[in-house]
Amino acid sequence: MNFIDYLPTLKNENITKNFKYKFTVFTPVYNRESTIHRVFNSLNKQTFKDFELILINDGSTDSSHEVILELLKTASFKVNYINNSENQHKMACYFQAIDLAQGKFLIILDSDDECVENALNIFNETYNSIPKNKREIISGITSLCMDVSGQLIGEKFPEHHYYSNTFRKNIYFPNSGERWGFTKTEILKRIKINPNMFSRGLIPEGLIWEFISSQGYETLYINEILRIYHTDTSNRLSNINHKKNSFGVAVYSISVINWFSGDYIFKKPKYFLKRTYTLLRAANYLNYKKQDYLRAIPNKGLKKIFEIGWHFKHLF
Repeated sequence: MNFIDYLPTLKNENITKNFKYKFTVFTPVYNRESTIHRVFNSLNKQTFKDFELILINDGSTDSSHEVILELLKTASFKVNYINNSENQHKMACYFQAIDLAQGKFLIILDSDDECVENALNIFNETYNSIPKNKREIISGITSLCMDVSGQLIGEKFPEHHYYSNTFRKNIYFPNSGERWGFTKTEILKRIKINPNMFSRGLIPEGLIWEFISSQGYETLYINEILRIYHTDTSNRLSNINHKKNSFGVAVYSISVINWFSGDYIFKKPKYFLKRTYTLLRAANYLNYKKQDYLRAIPNKGLKKIFEIGWHFKHLF
């Protein structure tokens, strides 16, 4: 087993496609018959109309398909609806949507959440306000979220317009809370990911955001509350099942260690110790040899810690 084969890479070719819309909104659906209406309600109310919705029903076993067919009749915007016969998990659907996307910016709106009516307008105006000489290195914009009672989730960013990236934000603001934003579609279309990973449980979305960070792109973080985050569903896509999703967690941990430990191991050693711990915990549920993991860890210190921890991983 070579874990390095599962790390994303960036295709050399540039994407020069003339996009048809400013935004592509992507919504994956799995057993959301009672909540998918929130997405349609939110998008119908948008003050900015230059967008499409790519809606992928990922093998739902409830009445999501029938509900969606009725909601399509109410849509005041373009919808590209795909009804997958089998469940592929969110990451596979995301790359399915990336291939189909005709918007310059791609944004995920989960099937049990909402956004405020001027969300896309604020994203568009904020991007246009970025100095032209800086736009090339900006991968996207990320905003704040609130719960259904209107309370901010997490903390505000240090500045109203705060330039950073996913990795630096995670290590310097680890308790920042739920966030929401868009990514340039041209960057996403260049990402190459091993499709064999899609059948191995849930893959953390952070794998993509961390990879984009590793390629030198920045994100603009803004203190605008644009998404309404619901917590009333028990089987949210963001829920963690350590056994079921252990492969994705292992690849994520190995990726972060490979991409960032060289520059940050002495600045933030606790962060990489945590990632090593997470990797050991995931290894409990995976049938791979110790050497498979050691080959994928570039840092000698973390490699040694993992080797010692291997004998105690059943306790994690």
